[in-house]
Amino acid sequence: MYIGVDLGSTNIKAAIYDKEFNLIDRQSRPVNYIRDHGFVEFDAVKYYEDLVGLLADMMAANKVSHIAQIAFTGQAESLVVLGADGKPLMNAISWMDERSVEECKVLEKQFGHAICEEVTGQMAVLPTWPATKILWLKNNKPEIYAAADCYMLLKDYICYCLTGEKVGDMSIATFSFYFDIYKKTYWQEMLDAIGITEKQLPKLCEPCSVAGNLKADVAAAMGLTTETKVNVGTLDHFAGMIGTGNIEEGGMTMSTGTVMALATMSSESTSKDSGIAMHYGFIPDTHIMLPVAESGGVSLEWFKRSCMQVDYDTMNAELAKRQPNELLFLPYLVGTNAPEFHAQANGVFWGLRQEHDAIDMAGAVMEGVSFVLRKNCDHIAANGVKLSSIIATGGGAKSAIWCQMQADITGLPVSIPKEKEAACLGAAMIAAVSDGRFAGYQEAADFCVEMLHQYQPNPSARLEKKYRRFCALYNAALAINDID
Repeated sequence: MYIGVDLGSTNIKAAIYDKEFNLIDRQSRPVNYIRDHGFVEFDAVKYYEDLVGLLADMMAANKVSHIAQIAFTGQAESLVVLGADGKPLMNAISWMDERSVEECKVLEKQFGHAICEEVTGQMAVLPTWPATKILWLKNNKPEIYAAADCYMLLKDYICYCLTGEKVGDMSIATFSFYFDIYKKTYWQEMLDAIGITEKQLPKLCEPCSVAGNLKADVAAAMGLTTETKVNVGTLDHFAGMIGTGNIEEGGMTMSTGTVMALATMSSESTSKDSGIAMHYGFIPDTHIMLPVAESGGVSLEWFKRSCMQVDYDTMNAELAKRQPNELLFLPYLVGTNAPEFHAQANGVFWGLRQEHDAIDMAGAVMEGVSFVLRKNCDHIAANGVKLSSIIATGGGAKSAIWCQMQADITGLPVSIPKEKEAACLGAAMIAAVSDGRFAGYQEAADFCVEMLHQYQPNPSARLEKKYRRFCALYNAALAINDID
């Protein structure tokens, strides 16, 4: 049997699969946060204990005593600071924490945009990155900073607790902002800038590799044996790619929740200054494009909360009855979005007339997000990756009208996978491939992944014209912002 674990921000999720990949059980535990004046922290020890308790309960409930491998996926940037005794010196700092805004400004002055993109693959210095948090500790918590023996990202810390091995998965190290994704080494200049040494970081390892076996005390607590291997796995978006069968160049896994994240294999010819967020992939020596549009599902969530009194099913049913109209919406409610990265961009409705109502406006919001998807697809294609299909996951995938809209606007078929928890499935598939159950990810995908439906594109001259108007409206809105 195999277990896939998603170390999420909202919940810790785990799923047990047998050798034939029948789902035996799937359970979760919530994650609790300590929030204060912009700080977002959580107790890393309790997070680990909750995971052990969750797996122990699942073993007992299903009378399971042997697991071949446990593979992990989940959040990337959350930082755990360990002392010389291997225990956390403080609460873990969540990726959502924004305490290091001033440190970002310091690093921006020291490292230009071009060098940051060339080394890390990232488009901006953000308070999300652990490098900026470490610099904050240096400036604000000198006692913690002085005592720090090892800085680990959450998934690597969990694997350390289970096995005693301090290793850093390179697909997660990408999100540290002190990892060179092309040389596969820590970025020495950034380490110097934040004042730490490579000895204070875990040894780098390939994603989806085995860290070690369960320690005896951990195995006993879970009701397992030390024969169970722990696989470091990979990032949640990448596990989602595996769990949806998106393992070759040309496919895109789209997750539309609060944000819209797009994951696709990069071409070897893609330049280091593509303007697309690039990451070390789950297969050795590959890279993955991961543009994120922050105004994804949040735009529709905002409009429904602010302007509508109906549920999503009713909204979709009403939209299906409507004729196309020329109403446009720019879904830039939080500014910056891939591929343009203009923080001053705003949300805009254009073309409103008295015959329009809230349902028409909701349709325009969904269409606007779909136009942002098209922009990103075109940008990816311009950088050497010809997309052939989209696999839709997340809340947005539940809307048939939205999926058809996305297919029509991008000109790409949009498929809906049967398994909703693609990250957990993908992690379990990683364990099975590592264990030799499958020869590779393609064989695993052929066996494990099933699609429920595929929306075929119906492109039209009307939609193409509307897309050009959308792009023109975006440029005009930016010009208006520039007027003194």
